[in-house]
Amino acid sequence: MEIVRLNKDRKRALCILAALLVFFMTMLAACGVGVYNDSDQYITMHIHREPLYPLFLCCFRTVIGDGYLPAAMAVQGILTALGITVLSEYLTRRFHLHFWEEVLVVLLQLLPHLMTRYVSALHIFLENSVMSEALCIPLFQFFLYFLLRMIFEDRRRDRVLSLLMAYLLSMTRGQMMTTILMWAFIYCIGRFFVHSSPQSGSRKFTFVLHKIYRAVVVPLAVLLAVFGLRSLTVHVYNYFVTGYFMGNTYGQVNTLTNVIYACDKEDREVFEEGSLEQEFFDRFYAEADEQGLNYKYGGDTVKDRTAYLEEHHDILKFQVLEADMSSYFFGLGKVDYYEQSSMSDDMAGRMMRKLLPVCFGQWFYDYLLLCRNGFVRSIAVVHPLINWVALLFYLAAAGLTLYLICVKKRYEAAFTMGVALLFIAANVCATSITIMCLSRYMIYGFSIFYIAFYLLLREMIKDQSWYRKRKG
Repeated sequence: MEIVRLNKDRKRALCILAALLVFFMTMLAACGVGVYNDSDQYITMHIHREPLYPLFLCCFRTVIGDGYLPAAMAVQGILTALGITVLSEYLTRRFHLHFWEEVLVVLLQLLPHLMTRYVSALHIFLENSVMSEALCIPLFQFFLYFLLRMIFEDRRRDRVLSLLMAYLLSMTRGQMMTTILMWAFIYCIGRFFVHSSPQSGSRKFTFVLHKIYRAVVVPLAVLLAVFGLRSLTVHVYNYFVTGYFMGNTYGQVNTLTNVIYACDKEDREVFEEGSLEQEFFDRFYAEADEQGLNYKYGGDTVKDRTAYLEEHHDILKFQVLEADMSSYFFGLGKVDYYEQSSMSDDMAGRMMRKLLPVCFGQWFYDYLLLCRNGFVRSIAVVHPLINWVALLFYLAAAGLTLYLICVKKRYEAAFTMGVALLFIAANVCATSITIMCLSRYMIYGFSIFYIAFYLLLREMIKDQSWYRKRKG
């Protein structure tokens, strides 16, 4: 009987995988390869970009030569189909889902791809695009798969593989370094719970107090080791590509942009009189004020201020900060692009550390505005009415999670939602520090949130008398 069941599950998984492959290959044939503003930086292995996706493209370029992009896009689609299938099959087995429920889980994972194609401003189908998100999405699905196994089964193999996926994600997009922190946090919390499987077969979680080193020292040591390895890998990669043993640049210029946006003219006083930092600030502020690239011009309502900042962030960054700093440093003579980029990043870091304390109030207000849109875009689209619906969904998710944990002592669906909420919060809060929360940066949490929400509702329905009679 078990063999028949296994064969049935395997056939079902293969059918789902085949359907997904047909879908992604059809979209590739219909939409073609998407090349956008950032694509060239990945193709040319630019210093601003993390290593993994440029190396991914480089492998296809080396093997195939010209015309390699369609093959790379096809592999992106295959990886995504595999990620969706693996995660869906695990959730189906774990929660004993019916076939129609597994189909729902699959469709919820496809929905972000359709939203970015038909709802977002860029109208891109990510898996056909030369963008790092196309590789991040399947890696994130595998990360969730191993992370949930780590939570529910507490096996060393899953701890190692989920951490490996987090490391690979961080090497694909800097914002995904949050997955490493998330892994450490969950590992730390998990040391206070032990798994027990009673004769009924349902897994229980019992709170216990372990030795402190298992809960704190081990994840802290792992964090330091992984971030150290990541930094070393980036430096070595850049050395072979550029000849300079250096990290990725431009992150501090990104962060300084929103700091300059939040400044007033008198904030120049934080710099030493006549210093280069003050000279840059005066130039930045004058040009930004002339072009209306300051919080004073953002409008009166929350909606207007948020939209204004999101629309003008890139203008301030590229046309003012980057243009002025590159012009100055190139003007010194005998400075190549990589040196200029490093010098600009260092200057941005020094200015930011001095300016942020004096403009923190306004900067933090702007930061909360960006976070607001980020939380909405993680599960919906920004719209005055939909924003409130998104808030209700978050409140309902948090309430149901706490109810199942504290009252019903049912953990698995609640922990799945906990993972979704933790990732969304980390992703939004980290991204908003450096840039606006565009839909393509926020889509990772969409599917797992709604999958977990369905699982929460499913747990609640189990208590209903009509459901028990039907099952009985």
